Amino acid sequence: MIDDPSLEAGDRFERGPRRRLAAGLSMRAIVPNAITAAALCSGLTGIRFAIAGDFEKSILAIILAGLLDGIDGRAARLLNAQTRFGAELDSLADSISFGVAPALIVYLWTLHQIPSLGWISALAFAICCVLRLARFNSRLDMLDQPHKSAGFLTGVPAPLGAGLAFLPMYLWIATTRPEFANPVFVSLWMVLNAFLMISSIPTLGWSRMRPPGSLRLVVIALVGLTVAALLTETWFTLAAITIVYLLLIPVGLVTYARIRRRSPAPAIPAQPVPAYDVPDAS
Repeated sequence: MIDDPSLEAGDRFERGPRRRLAAGLSMRAIVPNAITAAALCSGLTGIRFAIAGDFEKSILAIILAGLLDGIDGRAARLLNAQTRFGAELDSLADSISFGVAPALIVYLWTLHQIPSLGWISALAFAICCVLRLARFNSRLDMLDQPHKSAGFLTGVPAPLGAGLAFLPMYLWIATTRPEFANPVFVSLWMVLNAFLMISSIPTLGWSRMRPPGSLRLVVIALVGLTVAALLTETWFTLAAITIVYLLLIPVGLVTYARIRRRSPAPAIPAQPVPAYDVPDAS
């Protein structure tokens, strides 16, 4: 370092810290990653509630993690703060919040009654969620993604997979019927959801859900009524939303097959995008 005698000692003292501060992260880059960290903490807190036996709060904690997971990507786009670090952090947080946490919650709820089969089904769910996220990350830089170029997702996204895994719990809390907590049934249900996450089934993405102009007011009204139903009959409404999504899976299969028949030529390659650009596709 060249010492400039024209600078007073106070000036040299003030300029040094300013250079170091300028090299730090701006709040624009921190906000999306902070939201992702909040989603991770929410998922881990869901495990804590399950250990205490408060399964309603544990489910709500995972739902909150899913909402935050949907917000962080949009915040990154709005702030122009997409980074590779954010993409990796997002996937690591998703693997815990939507893979490990739901598996442990369901195991503590009912699968512990059959330790061998129950634990294996919980592991299958968690591992398949992690494998799905690893596959998603490995394809970030791939140009040839037929499902994505047609506006579809490959398999069930991790947050929705967690929501599907909780369907028996929704019904059990809403009705208190012990049939929905049958550990054998729940084990098979967890394995089915694990398969849906790692499958190559084309599922509808947000870009494919475009209601015609004549139905837009109807859709807005339905969204408002759904929010009201969530506030009054939370668990029945969550079960209904989950069942509707399950019914949309065959609709996505039929729609994708129809599109492929109409366009036999290879689809236009999708440009590589950061994971934050498609937070609900992970």
